[in-house]
Amino acid sequence: MILIDTQKPALDIEATRSSPDGQSEILSSGALEFLAQMAERFTPGLESLLSARRQRQAGFDQGTVPGFDPATAGIRESDWQVAPIPVEVEDRRTEITGPVNRKMVINALNSGAQVYMADFEDSTAPTWTNVIDGQLNLRDAIRRQIDFSAAGGKSYALGDKTAVLMVRPRGLHLKEKHLTLAGQPIPGALVDFGLFLFHNGVELLKSGSRPYYYLPKLEHHSEAAWWEEVIAWSEQQLGLELGTVRVTILIETLPAVFQMHEILHALRDRILGLNCGRWDYIFSYIKTFRNHPERVLPDRGQIGMTVPFLSSYSKLLIQTCHARGAFAMGGMAAQIPIRGDEEANSKAMENVRMDKEREAGNGHDGTWVAHPGLEPLARAEFDRVLQGPNQIAEKLAGFAARAEDLTEASTGTITLAGVRKNIRVAIQYLAAWLSGNGCVPIDHLMEDAATAEIGRAQLWQWVRHAAFMDDGQQVTRDVLTRLFGEERQHLLTQAASDHSDAINKATDLLWEMTDNEELAEFLTLQAYELLPD
Repeated sequence: MILIDTQKPALDIEATRSSPDGQSEILSSGALEFLAQMAERFTPGLESLLSARRQRQAGFDQGTVPGFDPATAGIRESDWQVAPIPVEVEDRRTEITGPVNRKMVINALNSGAQVYMADFEDSTAPTWTNVIDGQLNLRDAIRRQIDFSAAGGKSYALGDKTAVLMVRPRGLHLKEKHLTLAGQPIPGALVDFGLFLFHNGVELLKSGSRPYYYLPKLEHHSEAAWWEEVIAWSEQQLGLELGTVRVTILIETLPAVFQMHEILHALRDRILGLNCGRWDYIFSYIKTFRNHPERVLPDRGQIGMTVPFLSSYSKLLIQTCHARGAFAMGGMAAQIPIRGDEEANSKAMENVRMDKEREAGNGHDGTWVAHPGLEPLARAEFDRVLQGPNQIAEKLAGFAARAEDLTEASTGTITLAGVRKNIRVAIQYLAAWLSGNGCVPIDHLMEDAATAEIGRAQLWQWVRHAAFMDDGQQVTRDVLTRLFGEERQHLLTQAASDHSDAINKATDLLWEMTDNEELAEFLTLQAYELLPD
């Protein structure tokens, strides 16, 4: 039973654009009132949290290095456990992630993975059509009323056995400009979270499941506490038992790795575990240390999970989660099977296999893949190691991570090819994003916003700190001006005529962010203003 307070005066909530089919179903009067009351209650606290982020970053810019907080040592050192894990999700050895378009939803649920993380964040460009269609697609999938017919005549429908659905709303920093309360945009995180729960919470319980979420880009345990308040209030308003909603948190920012016990504790009555969001984590490392020339990173291709600061992060996450009875999920395999080149494909698949072998051997309970073709390979590596549904009983008691281990700079080189690749991939991704597609295959990798963030942040970092390439050439503004021009022209010669405008807009935006005195907080904040709807 929905318990929204109908005695309160109607709040001034408005959809500023209407067009997607099914919008009236998703934005029903009840759903809008629920969102309005949620946004009125929790937006002020969110704004304070975002302000605190900026203050912490100002400290990092002045030379402070993140570390473990002495004030919360009692949480880290005391004995407590998170709530028991539901039987339905005890085994999460493979999870597939991707956007919320109709074909992807069907294919991911049919992929053979235990979990499908439906992503409104890094792999979805948040056009109004994508946001509304995504909610419709998930609603239909939960009710098994979803199908899809491709232009060539191929049909897609749900199989008998499907993955457990988890939903990732947008990060706390993103707004939804098409839904306003008293004229102000509502946080995108509340829109994605709230609409899904409002329409599907009860239905999921009827089917024997429950609402599951992946919550992204947290930087501090106070943000986890804010989410706990949002979720608990929502459960009460919708007549759901406290603890019905269960969550997994992505540890994909450098500040958050020092707060993992505290984050688990803040959400202890509903949290399932933590996930190594490693691409965003590398971006966060660059952003956190943007004013620290001694921590300039090498080419993205040289920053693998075996480098010290990433290896320590992964193992500390496993140790922390297992100490509290929670899942420790591994990172994304972004590779796409390479058709037509058996040698290249074999090499790519072997890299995936080795990565998953390392994760399973270290103690992770499961892992992510971006393409269904990788699911059997990833599953096989965890099948070799897991003696039961997970490895939570493995405590990594002999491992110890110091603060300096988690912040140690990565050695390696900056190459001309690496600089060019950052420019080219970021332009290609941005051009697709500005055209409404947030998940893009480039060079046999499934790129999303996280990997584009690494590229553009590295370009800014290298020129800001006058880094040298391995050939002795310095990364200067003049050098980047030339390379940007060459990469733009190369992409334009390959592009379809109707994609040229997007490439030019993407190149201009990437250059503006690279040439800026300040490193922009998030690529998508500026790009969002250029989305067509």
